[in-house]
Amino acid sequence: MLVLLEGIVMCFVLLIVCVVGIANGPVGLVTFYEPEVQERVVELGLTTRGRIRRNTILAGIALFVPALLLVPYMVYGTNGAQGFREGFTQMALIALVFGLFDRIFIDWWWVGHTRTWVIPGTEDLMPYIAGRTLVNKWIGTLVVFPLAYALIAWLMTFLG
Repeated sequence: MLVLLEGIVMCFVLLIVCVVGIANGPVGLVTFYEPEVQERVVELGLTTRGRIRRNTILAGIALFVPALLLVPYMVYGTNGAQGFREGFTQMALIALVFGLFDRIFIDWWWVGHTRTWVIPGTEDLMPYIAGRTLVNKWIGTLVVFPLAYALIAWLMTFLG
């Protein structure tokens, strides 16, 4: 039960990053859009390549620092997980909760079915998350994050 609650905490971290990132409009997180959309937004004068790079770094820090530091802290520090198996299982379940939230709520519903993330002048490039990007995001959710947590759990067996 605690792992589910911690997964929900990570959902809120993701949600806060998104809300803050698009507070002045969806161009603020155009870094998550396809390269064609990013190019169009620059052509339209809505942002610059430099600002996109800066926002990519900030969003990466805001998303990956909690995922790679807060999740292991919750599992090993708060939950008292011991060893690889217990730590990996808990971290993987937390990752699955926030990964599914990202894929279903953020990507599919919020980006795909509301007008919140629509950037005027790029409507012809919709859907914003499609094809290869969608597959890559699912691979990240189901393979990459669990592998990262397996590595962290393996490292924690030597540290703890």
